[in-house]
Amino acid sequence: MAYYRQVGEVPPKRHIQFRDPEGRLRYEELMGEEGFSSDSALLYHRGVPSAIVASEVWELPDQTTTPNHPLKPRHLRLHDVETTGDAVTGRCLVLGNSDVRIGYVVTGTDPSALYRNATGDECVYVESGSGTVETVFGVVPYRTGDYVVIPRATTHRWVPSESSRLYAIESNSHIAPPKRYLSRYGQLLEHAPYSERDLHGPTSPHLEEGTDVEVLVKHRAGGRVLGSRMTYATHPFDVVGWDGCLYPYTFNVEDYMPITGKIHQPPPVHQVFEGHRFVVCNFLPRKVDYHPLSVPVPYYHSNVDSDEVMFYVGGDYEARKGSGIGLGSISLHPGGYAHGPQPSAIEASLGVEFFEESAVMVDTFAPLDLGEAALACEDPAYAWTWAGRSLGQGREDGGADPAVFSNS
Repeated sequence: MAYYRQVGEVPPKRHIQFRDPEGRLRYEELMGEEGFSSDSALLYHRGVPSAIVASEVWELPDQTTTPNHPLKPRHLRLHDVETTGDAVTGRCLVLGNSDVRIGYVVTGTDPSALYRNATGDECVYVESGSGTVETVFGVVPYRTGDYVVIPRATTHRWVPSESSRLYAIESNSHIAPPKRYLSRYGQLLEHAPYSERDLHGPTSPHLEEGTDVEVLVKHRAGGRVLGSRMTYATHPFDVVGWDGCLYPYTFNVEDYMPITGKIHQPPPVHQVFEGHRFVVCNFLPRKVDYHPLSVPVPYYHSNVDSDEVMFYVGGDYEARKGSGIGLGSISLHPGGYAHGPQPSAIEASLGVEFFEESAVMVDTFAPLDLGEAALACEDPAYAWTWAGRSLGQGREDGGADPAVFSNS
């Protein structure tokens, strides 16, 4: 995020001696993306940030995935998923591919372990709840409706103040605002649906002391996602100050300004972030199309290069009426399948001036496989609802059995 901040104590020049009042040298760490050619921050530690005393295997939660085969749209009821544990170790894998993984957890109020994702940035949507995320950069408060964006390899800990439903988008790349909303120097432009004023990062250092401190690290090796438990000689939260353009921040959906038009606008106008080979959009309460013959719900579309994942988090989603989808639902519409509104929703939307709906969408450019959480909470009748069939059981081969379904 190319938006400069300074927090705590830093020396007047980079890479010069910086000592505490007792004359002890601070240890400077450059945390940078893409080698030395992209955004970075300089952090000043009390202890040596490289000093580890042990490294052991951390067995990750189940990362097994199953292909979406036979191909069909799917409805997942995330509120039916039983999760246990904290905001890190309690995550259940919902969907994933080689570019992005989507997980879900319902926390208690216990803090998570210290954690660092070395595979890529994380963008965690807070479906409900509040608390703080303690990081090497300082503390970031979170609340319902926040996206919590945590740069790759940031050591942090989730501290819920109440039970929190967290929808974790874990990238294998970096996550940033869409390039079309940025100037060539990185400033959000006038036509962007949000500005730097809406991004909330740490405001002061968060210091803790300790020795032999464990940090759970997620990383890649041999094409797989693996976990290690690294023990540091001193506490990672020993940063007295930092500056730069790389740091965690929150952005709340209430601060997003929806873009509307005379006729139906395509999903890119709802985009909020992008990563490598995926995008994140949010569909929020808004005025809708004002052409006298407009059709406010989406037209049927075949995104031939994309899988579309919609997470329904508020309101009443107009295009999905009659499909069984409600709050906490996910719809997965895969590439190779034309999707759109339920037929009855098209007529029902005519003349509507305002949509009261909230959803988070992830579009990927590689097929998504199903994780353990998806297999545990799927609605088996969803795929057949466009055909006007009643709810029931499909054939074992994944088809709709005319003997079971009746026209409605």
